[in-house]
Amino acid sequence: MTDHTFSIDELYRGTVYDSNGDKIGSVKQVYTDDTTGEPQFVTVNTGLFGTRESFVPVRGATARGDDIHVPYTKDFVKDAPNIDADGHMEESEQDQLFRYYDYSGGYSAGTGDRDVSTGVGGVGDPTLDSDRDVSTGVGGLGDTTRDRDVDLDRGDDDSIVRREEQLRVGTERVESGRLRIRKHVVTEQQTVTVPVEREEFEVVREPLDGTSSSGSLGEDEIAVTTHEERPVVDKEVVDAERIGVEKRTVTDQERVSADISKEEIDVDRDGGIADIDRDGDIRR
Repeated sequence: MTDHTFSIDELYRGTVYDSNGDKIGSVKQVYTDDTTGEPQFVTVNTGLFGTRESFVPVRGATARGDDIHVPYTKDFVKDAPNIDADGHMEESEQDQLFRYYDYSGGYSAGTGDRDVSTGVGGVGDPTLDSDRDVSTGVGGLGDTTRDRDVDLDRGDDDSIVRREEQLRVGTERVESGRLRIRKHVVTEQQTVTVPVEREEFEVVREPLDGTSSSGSLGEDEIAVTTHEERPVVDKEVVDAERIGVEKRTVTDQERVSADISKEEIDVDRDGGIADIDRDGDIRR
């Protein structure tokens, strides 16, 4: 398979794969030569959780549909010099990448309007030299100082999610008690004093003056009826009192406790196991 000449649009649509066919990541930025306008480098997200952009050369890459295959392993690209992908590359930064990827040929640092200026010649042998230290990214042509991510790659689709439990505290309404009000009949003795009247007999005699009367002697009688009051007892049902129940809400404070679980991340490295804290730093 021969090298492919990529256009900028084609690169931005592409996904980068390494020499083993493993996915490295989607193209984030394209860096071109200020003079010729030819694409020289692309950046892909590598490192822990894909938070770092690593540079990889376009020269030597081949196209398979929208896939871009480069002649380097994923770890080798991840360990490339840590260059800030800030839109333009300094001459010293270009030099680091050239040495790391074994470029040959001259280069110059132009100042055009493109993303970066690189006068890169042909691609050298992508195979690592025997004197190159892959773990530190230092080649046999000089010391290249750079930052290093931990040895755990988290590309676009190569990541794990750490989960933990959280307490969700709420309230539910439950029946806590019941109040019943019943009424029943109680009989009690009640005494009431009632004033009563009665009529009594009293014979009253009134002397007369002895004048002649037209009447005659004979028998006679009068009848007088007397009356009296007697207590009469009757009962009626009347409304005496209304009884009801009112509810009020009282707010109390209660403490609840529960056991929760969370996942921790361990990194299995050569020579031991290291932990990763929440900030992504390694605790050895």
